[in-house]
Amino acid sequence: MRKDGEWSAIDGEPCRVINFTPLVSIENGKIITPNKEEPYASVVLECKKVPNTIKGFIWHKMDFKHLWKAFKERDIQQNEEVIIFWSKKHFKSYAKIFSALMPRLWVMICQKGAFELMADPNSRPELQGEARYLAERPIIEWKPEVME
Repeated sequence: MRKDGEWSAIDGEPCRVINFTPLVSIENGKIITPNKEEPYASVVLECKKVPNTIKGFIWHKMDFKHLWKAFKERDIQQNEEVIIFWSKKHFKSYAKIFSALMPRLWVMICQKGAFELMADPNSRPELQGEARYLAERPIIEWKPEVME
């Protein structure tokens, strides 16, 4: 998935990041890129709405920095998973007119199993109320301020 039209198939859906491959690096807080015409990274995703894993490219600087923080700075533990929501529909009203320039990813690190709970409301019916909320709740998240 390279363009918004392709990403829109998963708009608002939780997706587990299976692989994050940076195509540039960050040094002293600045992105080092030899070519601004290429994406910052690629991701391989598992989304319940799509039957197979999908590969997407990260084009927005903030989206890349948030994924970098999750995978390179924080490091994912054995009992954790990274979940993203890509969205163009969930911008705050003031940001909608500039949507083409806005970041698209809400990046979360959650306990393993949170993806199943988010993607399938019928998963683990014994978890209800606060217990379900706590099982789905991000350990840490990076959500653009322009998103609802």
